[in-house]
Amino acid sequence: MTTCDQFIGLISGTSVDGIDAVLVAFSENRPQIIETHFHEFDSTVREKILFLSRGSEITLKQLGETDVEIGRLFAAATNALLKRANISAESICAIGSHGQTIWHQPDGLIPFSMQIGDPNTIAELTGITTVADFRRRDLSARGQGAPLAPLLHRNCFQGDRDRVIVNIGGISNITVLTCRGNNFAFDTGPGNVLMDYWIHKHHLQTFDVNGEWARSGKVNSDLLDVLKEEPYFDLPHPKSTGRELFNGSWLEKKLPPMLTIPEEDVQATLLAFTVKTIKSSIKKVTEAQQIFVCGGGANNNYLMKCLAESLLQYEVSTTSRLGIDPDWVEATAFAWMASETIAGRCIDTTAFTGAKSSVILGGIYQA
Repeated sequence: MTTCDQFIGLISGTSVDGIDAVLVAFSENRPQIIETHFHEFDSTVREKILFLSRGSEITLKQLGETDVEIGRLFAAATNALLKRANISAESICAIGSHGQTIWHQPDGLIPFSMQIGDPNTIAELTGITTVADFRRRDLSARGQGAPLAPLLHRNCFQGDRDRVIVNIGGISNITVLTCRGNNFAFDTGPGNVLMDYWIHKHHLQTFDVNGEWARSGKVNSDLLDVLKEEPYFDLPHPKSTGRELFNGSWLEKKLPPMLTIPEEDVQATLLAFTVKTIKSSIKKVTEAQQIFVCGGGANNNYLMKCLAESLLQYEVSTTSRLGIDPDWVEATAFAWMASETIAGRCIDTTAFTGAKSSVILGGIYQA
């Protein structure tokens, strides 16, 4: 194994719970995960990120300081990962850092996507060259800037049968991989983001462990119908979304003025909403029978049960069957993207984001 076989992938997703850090070795075959580390955000950091993500009025001082603060945490996650793996920074070719998205606006006259977690700070505090700012390069090529994890799905999960990779994070997305190679991907809508909001509001928990609170409630069909009326679901792909649309304010506007629905029933309905939007997205675009789930949602036993029951004619499992732990697929994707960028290779995102050309993703920040 040469020195430049090894890369680190870092990401904090729309759930804003912490940093996924993964050490990966790349060979001619599939990625080999050597070590992993989850670096949890404390409540103060999480609230700072959520404040920025609400689109509230902020000062440049707030934005700049939080950018550096998150960069320091990404560096700390990297150094903790290296310590767990008992290897030196010199053994790593590069870090691929997604950062933390605070605003994603892929449509309109001036599309942009903003991630914080200063890569200069990461490179300085780790001593490792850092590749970052992946999404804006795709946007500049007139893509959506998301989803990007399907790039790894295509590279690692393509098979001799049509299949769908379902990534359930704060937002859910699907990657359709066909035997003929005419692959595509898009965000289906909320994953855990609304359920996380609702349980935090009522129980001060960051997420619904195993979906137990949702399991205790009953689906309210009237509320579910209202949620499904969102125009986003009728848009053609490629498309992407985020907290800018699906957030607590969006949900509160959908609830009856005088809330008569039990809190646990709202949670059950939000879980059903995630399941139904994933199911309808799959059935609308493909006849593939194999479904592999990754992301934090793969750990929600009740969500997985409901998804499997709604797709009885499908084979539903996780990406573990394809050789990559579902918790670490997305971080591995950014390690892989860093390896491609360091090698100077263009990546074809056209099928997934709608970009008009292949581009080298990300900027390189030398250690």
